[in-house]
Amino acid sequence: MSRIGRMPITVPAGVTVEIADGNLVTVKGPKGTLQKQLHADMIIKQEGSELIVQRPSEDKAHKSLHGLTRSLLHSMVEGVTNGFSKELEINGVGYRAQMQGKTLVMNLGYSHNVEYAPVEGITIECPSQTSIIVKGADKQAVGQVAAEIREKRPPEPYKGKGIKYVSERIIRKEGKAGKAKK
Repeated sequence: MSRIGRMPITVPAGVTVEIADGNLVTVKGPKGTLQKQLHADMIIKQEGSELIVQRPSEDKAHKSLHGLTRSLLHSMVEGVTNGFSKELEINGVGYRAQMQGKTLVMNLGYSHNVEYAPVEGITIECPSQTSIIVKGADKQAVGQVAAEIREKRPPEPYKGKGIKYVSERIIRKEGKAGKAKK
């Protein structure tokens, strides 16, 4: 039995879950609405204020989908209740970011400014010139947007310049050694 798959998902007050034919799940809450098409073989039941995911057989594919389906549902409920966020940090002399309307404008040492317009349902904040916070209800979309922003100037190992996650640790390398003198 899947340890993750067998745990029930508690649906908090103010959140509604609708399960349509073919496991099209819609979750509505204070932070927004999420809709996801889950695998049709999985059995998703709502009993009171709990969601329960069951698998139809002990087949290897069904065992694999059991925990995945439960995790996806839990992330949807968590997202519309509390939301998700990722924090990025900019390191480097002259590197900075600011919001112009809904567009993130970054100066990353290129000859031009790098602009990034977020997808719908995602908000980007710049509390300071060297920090960026990506927020949203969809866990996958928040991670994807944060990865796309980081990709504009990934951190390099020699001076540590670039955009990195706040929790990320950059393994630094030593510079090249000079010629040995005779």
